[in-house]
Amino acid sequence: MDFLIIKTNPKANIMTTTYMPTLSLAHAQKKAQLLSSIRHFFLTKNVLEVTTPILSHAGNTDVYIESVQALFHHHGKKHTGYLHTSPEFAMKRLLASYQVPIYQICQVFRDNEQGGRHNIEFTMLEWYRPKFDLAMLACELEELLAAVFHHPIKLQQLSYADAFEKYAAIHPFSASLTELKSCATHHKIRLDMGVDRQGWLDLLFSHLVEPKLGFEAPTLITDYPPATAALAKISTDNNGHLVASRFELYINGIEIANAYDELANKNELLARFQADNALRAKLNLPTMPIDYNLLNACDDLPACSGIALGIDRLFMVLHNLPDINHAIAIISERA
Repeated sequence: MDFLIIKTNPKANIMTTTYMPTLSLAHAQKKAQLLSSIRHFFLTKNVLEVTTPILSHAGNTDVYIESVQALFHHHGKKHTGYLHTSPEFAMKRLLASYQVPIYQICQVFRDNEQGGRHNIEFTMLEWYRPKFDLAMLACELEELLAAVFHHPIKLQQLSYADAFEKYAAIHPFSASLTELKSCATHHKIRLDMGVDRQGWLDLLFSHLVEPKLGFEAPTLITDYPPATAALAKISTDNNGHLVASRFELYINGIEIANAYDELANKNELLARFQADNALRAKLNLPTMPIDYNLLNACDDLPACSGIALGIDRLFMVLHNLPDINHAIAIISERA
């Protein structure tokens, strides 16, 4: 039998730390009820609950998402794995095989995430609907929100471009880099994104647009720039601009969910992963192993839409909590 030996520092003051959870018992009970309500919702919809690995050999190539590394041994050999940032890759492998609607509630991990709306580990709901387009998925999201809020919900919709014009007085697709920089300067935003056009758009969106969204009613932002497509298809909006076929849900200025019309072209996905890694190398970020299992599943992946929803953030807005710490039992820094 192996014994764990713990060395203590006699100079350490044990009273400087606390074992206490940041989620109260009353809120823990309400959060359990939220999870139960979500599961009941999908049960009545005949959507299959699945479980996929948290630890993967591949990682998320997205430049703006950092994976948590995990060392493990298999057949006596040391490997570097990654805790999933979303169950997306593995769930699509199941979807390609099962060909039925699926959902999952699980813990996901994103490194260097901290703040009033972030924690390294958090709870995600993700579901995929074969033969659903984004409009159908939005309707189902509306039904789910009504079930957990216990009153009818009517989602508002606003395009990314219209949201920019409304709250930042600038058109994100036609504005020059100089105009984007001037807009930031005018609003006393001091960060410098250099020549990264999408970086400037993300900066302006987070400072000027996002805080204004979803107060009158839960709001879907649609038709994002192609640079933000990730694993979504690319389409054309009513004004002829190329846009990502996706939407995000905002409630009280907080991003709650992110949905895609899912891209299933393995060659295009591979090109996106490789482009991500090329940019990672340019930015001195670690390149990530590509998930070829996902790429191989693309040939059998049905036409579908999928959505990821942050359970902890949803719980925040449900109960008017000021900080995500109050929606999570034990936050990362106390784990």
